[in-house]
Amino acid sequence: MSLANWLSADSVAGRRWVVGAFFGLLALLGVALHRDYGVSWDEPTDHLNGLVNVKYIAELLAPEKIRQEPSTRLIPPLKGYHDNDHGVIFEIPVAVLSYLFTHHDSEAYYYMRHLLIFCTFMLAVWSTYVIGYRRFRDWRLGLLAALVLVLSPRLFAEAFFNGKDIMFMGLFTLGMVTLVRLTEQPTVRRAVLHGMVIGLAIDARILGSLLVPFTVVLVLLSWPWLAAPERRQRLWLLGLSLAVAVGTTIIGWPYLWENPIGNFVAAFRNMSHYPWIFTNYYLGHYYKAGDIPWHYAPVWMLVTTPVPYILAAVLGLVQAGWRILRTGWSGLREPAQQLDLLLAGWLLGPLLLVIVLHSALYDAWRHLYFVYPALVLLAVRGAVGLIVATRQHRRWRPLVLGLGLLAGLEMARTAVRMVRLHPYQNLYFTLLSAPAAEALMERDYWGLTFRYGLEWLLQQHPVGPIKINVRWPWYNPLYNNSLMLTPEQRQRIRYVPLAKADYFMTAYRWHPQTYADSVGTEVHTLRTEGIKVLSIFRRPSR
Repeated sequence: MSLANWLSADSVAGRRWVVGAFFGLLALLGVALHRDYGVSWDEPTDHLNGLVNVKYIAELLAPEKIRQEPSTRLIPPLKGYHDNDHGVIFEIPVAVLSYLFTHHDSEAYYYMRHLLIFCTFMLAVWSTYVIGYRRFRDWRLGLLAALVLVLSPRLFAEAFFNGKDIMFMGLFTLGMVTLVRLTEQPTVRRAVLHGMVIGLAIDARILGSLLVPFTVVLVLLSWPWLAAPERRQRLWLLGLSLAVAVGTTIIGWPYLWENPIGNFVAAFRNMSHYPWIFTNYYLGHYYKAGDIPWHYAPVWMLVTTPVPYILAAVLGLVQAGWRILRTGWSGLREPAQQLDLLLAGWLLGPLLLVIVLHSALYDAWRHLYFVYPALVLLAVRGAVGLIVATRQHRRWRPLVLGLGLLAGLEMARTAVRMVRLHPYQNLYFTLLSAPAAEALMERDYWGLTFRYGLEWLLQQHPVGPIKINVRWPWYNPLYNNSLMLTPEQRQRIRYVPLAKADYFMTAYRWHPQTYADSVGTEVHTLRTEGIKVLSIFRRPSR
């Protein structure tokens, strides 16, 4: 068999080897890199949320044993806990695994946690591949979509430490896979599986409820062309999926156990306008989370996503919309058009919902990461549409080949930039120069650069205490990243008032301006592609 035939769309052997190699290398990459990232702002809080829920479950199952465990007294009860309505479908198993394998070693715990978060990213990548394969009927195009998702700098970095949004993206995209399989071949098994994934997605984040309207629309889209028995079957399977989703949601979310309906409604209200007390620095101004402009999320997407992906996705949206308008309702009988409609709704629906409801957002557009696989798949749709156009209009071929070459070069450049930025791909910007990024947008809102700052100070001072001050409220990320140090190193780090400090450290999140000379002398700076993201000042001698 020739190489061309082995790599053809119909080659089963080629698909298995190439796809297997791709995901095998991705897994090895995760293992190789997972120790390089710091501890993000939310991770200790997320871990505590898991412990609170594990304690609640253990008190129900083995109350006597829990009373004999002294460490459980340090864990708050679930009832009355300020974050008790947060989804913990990821945090509960991570907390249990931590108890079993890390032996209260914080460094070992965060290494394990980062590797597990990367596994959920791989789930999103695999699900994107599957949807692409089924939409384009070509495993190579499905793999291209998976590759584009991997070569997305911000999401790749957060695949190691963002246990909320990346994990939710993985479950939501898996929900789209099970939905597509259910519509292709409606069976009881597929209906149950899809319902379980819906429930798990809701248990991760209540926005997983969006899978319900997507399911209803896609399952019933072929309704006018179905015979009566098929209609009854689809209705029954739809009801089964939703019933399983409800049951799975309740089982996987301990907060709902005492009052499923009332607590779910309360969690939904809290999600819509989450009371975040800080501000967003955006386009040179400070905004409360509930007062952001309507363009906050779209602009953040635009300046943090490689340009070819955006342009190709817009083209894919236009192509899909034009085809649906041209063929009318009857065209929606085709599975390809149904999937195009699904992808368009998946990308645009949540964005429009956030804008219309004026939902609270913070930390850029991370709450909407779950729409990104749709953008990636629509980008591949746009590229495929251009290729098809060259077959019909040969005079376009040089233009399309030129665009394809430019897009390929930009993807390669993005990969090079990811290597150069490592481990700070989460600070990637496109379309913005370094001075513009510093003046207009938030920088290290995750606080990861503090690990670098602490390690640098420890190298400069191999012995003795190191007295550090940070601008409020940066004690949290400074403390969080100290958890990646050895116990001996942690004991040497002292958090003291500015007047008693040897060093002042800043990541410029809520203070993008330069600091006055009274703070001290800047002795070390960390830059990512010219953007200043961390500074260490030596305090004047006392």
